[in-house]
Amino acid sequence: MHPRFLRSGGVRAALGPLALAAMTGASVIAVIWQSKFGEGFDGTLFLGAFVIGLAAQLVDGALGMAYGITATTFLLAGGATPLAATASVHVAEIFTTGASGLAHWRLGNVDRRLFRQLIIPGVIGAVVGAWVVSRIDSAALRPWVSGYLLVMGIYIAGKAFRAVSFVRGTNGRKLVPLAFTGALVDSIGGGGWGPVVATSLLGTGHEPGKTIGTVNAAEFFITLASGFSFVLLAGITHWEQVAGLVTGGLVVAPFAAYLTMRLPSRWLLLFVGVLVALLSAFGLIQALG
Repeated sequence: MHPRFLRSGGVRAALGPLALAAMTGASVIAVIWQSKFGEGFDGTLFLGAFVIGLAAQLVDGALGMAYGITATTFLLAGGATPLAATASVHVAEIFTTGASGLAHWRLGNVDRRLFRQLIIPGVIGAVVGAWVVSRIDSAALRPWVSGYLLVMGIYIAGKAFRAVSFVRGTNGRKLVPLAFTGALVDSIGGGGWGPVVATSLLGTGHEPGKTIGTVNAAEFFITLASGFSFVLLAGITHWEQVAGLVTGGLVVAPFAAYLTMRLPSRWLLLFVGVLVALLSAFGLIQALG
């Protein structure tokens, strides 16, 4: 969420959507609990995912991106397979991106024309990415995912040392491959829609507030497409992990925007980028060893 979120009275405007998302998430968790957990419920897995969900949503609230990258990196470091990690993150993100997207929509931070241009190629890319991950052996995929996250970690850290320069004009036809690629790597690597799409749009002259709001709103449909694709193609085996991510993200979502006014973005970018890069490098060494 953008700093303008607070200055424009965004907290009050977002209370309704956030409350709706929280109630929806709680209802889904309750259903999952009744139908899936039973006596086999893994409390340790739930609590671990809950903490990861908290941390990832705090990062996303402060930077406006990197929820998926942060959560996936920690899940992989904890021993999850690439398929289990990215599938869990995308199902959980349906709720967190829904809350964020509704808030931005209520605040008028969504460019409807740009939104329509991003949705169709983004959804296609998300489905293709989910299909790729579900069809490749986890052992073979792990070094590629770790390598991708390593590059993204370095990229995020590098943003702390450079300012974005704005120019006028954007070729609308370039949005199709951009949205497709952003959603594709997001599904395969567990994150990347925000860093790939939002950063590219900002660099081509789009107004920051509208860009961040529109990319966040579109992300809900991207994660919805990838989340359902993962469920249909591969199933979700660790519902405790999904429930923990959802609960942790929704608990902190109403307060995450507050961090945009308190935490220095440059140092947070550096910290998150270095942390993701180090964990991913460790995972890459393990996968290749």
